[in-house]
Amino acid sequence: MNSNDAREKQDMQQIAENAIIDSWARHFARAPHQVNRSHQTDAELVEIAGDLHRYLAITIDTIAEEILLGFYRDPYTMGWVTVMATVSDLAAVGADPVGLVISTSLEPTRDQTFTDAVARGMQDACQKLGIHILGGDVNTTPTISLTGCAFGLVDKDRVMMRTGCKEGDSVFITGPAGSGNALAAARLAGLPDEVFPEKLYRPIARLKEGQTISEYASSCMDTSDGLFSALDQLMRINGLGFEIECDWEKMIDPRALKLCKATDTPAWAMAAGLHGEFELVFTVPESKLNSFNNAASSQGFAPIRLGIVKASPTLTLAFPSGRRVDIDMVPLRNLFYAVEGNMAQYLEQFRAIGEKWRLE
Repeated sequence: MNSNDAREKQDMQQIAENAIIDSWARHFARAPHQVNRSHQTDAELVEIAGDLHRYLAITIDTIAEEILLGFYRDPYTMGWVTVMATVSDLAAVGADPVGLVISTSLEPTRDQTFTDAVARGMQDACQKLGIHILGGDVNTTPTISLTGCAFGLVDKDRVMMRTGCKEGDSVFITGPAGSGNALAAARLAGLPDEVFPEKLYRPIARLKEGQTISEYASSCMDTSDGLFSALDQLMRINGLGFEIECDWEKMIDPRALKLCKATDTPAWAMAAGLHGEFELVFTVPESKLNSFNNAASSQGFAPIRLGIVKASPTLTLAFPSGRRVDIDMVPLRNLFYAVEGNMAQYLEQFRAIGEKWRLE
């Protein structure tokens, strides 16, 4: 292991989730036909025998914590997010989906009305994306969890990874962030549903955008764990930093900003919280910017420029006032584990971290 690899490993290991993944992965022999290394891509990439031009992209995602914590109360939301969360990983590598399989684990007390609503959410999400559920598995368990496993194909010369960005690349997001954190904030604060109705949280996996982006992007990751978390992960795995132009009105979902104004919640919380949506954060080299902007416009989507990749591995927030703040995401990304799931402590310490940052 060279010094750069060792430094990257150390930086990645500072994040509890990365360390947990690695503690499992060290027991498994590496598949000789796997292309990516651990943490390098949102979906796993596998060589296909006899296919010189494409990789098989595979991903799996489970919705459980969000239900147990009370973020999702509507079974339709549970089904919708199961599909979108899974397929979003395919979008982040630029893959074209083949389909997905699901596994449902439900308590024996759940009735047919509940399961029908979950299934409708799944089917409507599939219809929105133009994909299909191919099959799956059903289980009866003490607590609910819903799992999706998706498969897709991606051209080798257009596959996107989390690695690859360079100093000077521009940083973009496919759309405003914050709707996921708005829902989480409303739930954790015990606010009435009308403050941020759950039906407003219908995130969409950016499949079409991902396939357009893949021709130009030097790195890419989805925002399933929040915007700042995605930027922090990209920073660690690339050994580079980001300077982000913090215009909250531009980068945060207007519905989330409405909640912030109604509840005196700081806008930065909508980017820093760990319950995201499924936008794509990606980088584009200067040499490809014009052609990328033209392609995005022709496809009917308007990516939001967030800032630039910089040499020093820090996440710097630049405010309209001219003030710049370097934020350390380690305490926040590890907070759920540190408080052992105690959400009252989580909220208290989340606020304390924000006060330490002194953000505008």
